[in-house]
Amino acid sequence: MVAGPATSAVRDRDQEGRARNARPRDGLGRPLPYGVPGVERQPEGVPRTPDESLVEAQRLLDAGMPFHAHEVLEDAWKMSDGPERELWRGMAQLAVGLTHAARGNTTGGAALLRRGARNIAPYLDAPPHGIDIAGLGDWAAALATTLDTASGEVPLAANTPRLVRR
Repeated sequence: MVAGPATSAVRDRDQEGRARNARPRDGLGRPLPYGVPGVERQPEGVPRTPDESLVEAQRLLDAGMPFHAHEVLEDAWKMSDGPERELWRGMAQLAVGLTHAARGNTTGGAALLRRGARNIAPYLDAPPHGIDIAGLGDWAAALATTLDTASGEVPLAANTPRLVRR
């Protein structure tokens, strides 16, 4: 068997020695060829308050980078061990659902949007941190329904959600 890039003995590693793909990425997190300029990756494991996570995720969504927003929300999910853990998981799923939709994966996007909406729904009666649970649920349902019959990439500018009630 011939070793391909995935099985090569030389692997990209982070400072802790964990395997990390160092290929550059585009704004939607898709890998680009080595040597091509890409969008700076979101650092992982950054401790943030819930409000800081929401502000940073919204900034990234507004900049057309839902994959990067997903990474911020995923950090909040992974760092939470309390009653809001599933909220942050659902929020990350909404952002990655939008990522899939923007990449043209309408089936995967719709599935993740619905899953994320289900995970945030239990917080509807008492939304923490000003998160617009009702608005996000409505947004996710509408976009998922659109994706059910869509083909191709979905424009981000027309589909970027607001995470916090104004």
